[in-house]
Amino acid sequence: MASVKLKQVLISGFLLWLFSVIGTLLVAVTEQSTIEQIRANEKKVLLQNLHALIPPQKMDNDMTQDTITLAPSDLLGTKDSSTAWRARKNGEPVAVVLNAVAPEGYNGDIHLLVGIYYDGTLAGVRVVKHQETPGLGDGIETRKSGWIFGFDGQSLDAPPAERWKVKRDGGDFDQMTGATITPRAIVKAVKNTLLYFQQHRQRLFQ
Repeated sequence: MASVKLKQVLISGFLLWLFSVIGTLLVAVTEQSTIEQIRANEKKVLLQNLHALIPPQKMDNDMTQDTITLAPSDLLGTKDSSTAWRARKNGEPVAVVLNAVAPEGYNGDIHLLVGIYYDGTLAGVRVVKHQETPGLGDGIETRKSGWIFGFDGQSLDAPPAERWKVKRDGGDFDQMTGATITPRAIVKAVKNTLLYFQQHRQRLFQ
């Protein structure tokens, strides 16, 4: 009788162990496939953002693979290292997309992607993260207004560096109705990013 009970206990223990192993394997497989899917989705979103600034027809390389890590920079507003993505065609530099932070937003940091062609002309600017007030400061989003497109084609020469301000401060850039602090912060951050590019252009494309 005791041997029968021992056998049942052993069988039960083995089954529990087997189920736990199978369960662990299933979780591991599911987690791995989920991680791969998340990475694929992140790359897709990144490419969409990069190509929104630098059209694919202007390059023949994969920007997600042609990157450089940048040290924290006061001009970029970055407190940690950041990534820059490079566009090339026939091996020649076309443009770079930089991470920048406008630290003086109304409700905190405004995170930007700034695309700059090799000649120093802005390809465009996109806001990727912010906490600005809905209905006021969130006009910096492309789905809310076209304000951010006002940077397209600008450079430190056009307008001149001293005109890189919102109109209320005597500059050339529009502010948004009911919101001046947010556009003021972004104009300053984009200007500083252009200054950073001007100082580090050769290194950015090494």
